[in-house]
Amino acid sequence: MNENLFASFMTPSLMDIPIVTFIIMFPTIMFPSPSRLINNRTITIQQWLIKLILKQMMLIHNNKGRNWSLMLTTLMLFIGSTNLLGLLPHSFTPTTQLSMNLGMAIPLWAGAVLLGFRYKTKMSLAHFLPQGTPIILIPMLVIIETISLFIQPMALAVRLTANITAGHLLMHLIGGATSILFSISTPTALTTLVILLLLTMLEFAVALIQAYVFTLLVSLYLHDNT
Repeated sequence: MNENLFASFMTPSLMDIPIVTFIIMFPTIMFPSPSRLINNRTITIQQWLIKLILKQMMLIHNNKGRNWSLMLTTLMLFIGSTNLLGLLPHSFTPTTQLSMNLGMAIPLWAGAVLLGFRYKTKMSLAHFLPQGTPIILIPMLVIIETISLFIQPMALAVRLTANITAGHLLMHLIGGATSILFSISTPTALTTLVILLLLTMLEFAVALIQAYVFTLLVSLYLHDNT
């Protein structure tokens, strides 16, 4: 079997035209705008979950940080819906692309850091040099803290990419093994099928958890700088 394991992670195209933009916009239909006085159960549950998560996330923020509440909510819904999109057959998961995740992480991280230098200049600069540092270690610690600061958006993007990609690859491998085993040993194939179903349920949870973790880390970076 010469199938390319990473073929499902390639950007899809139609007549040599990338259609990733339309795929990214597709999950927006999962969150329709309420147009009725009394919402149905689906929209009511969605709004309740969003308010619950947002309330927990905004508890630690002051008024400046709470101005980001709409952006953080949108970010979490976008990442969660695109992660779930990849669980559908013959679909594409935009969050498996490191370039896209960096495109989300870097502007949000940079905005939080710039807010820190604007409103908490002394505290932001103090992070580069912990109190009580020996004079001989000052240059080294400043370099280390600077590197750790610039690694934060990379860590955000790589964490999301690695978790989503690893789960999809594992599902692909087990699914391929299951289809082959049906012609060799039916009981073994049924066992791997059960494992595949359990893994699919786990990936459903991981898709939502990774969206929450990404947004929570951005929220913590914002809290440290406002």
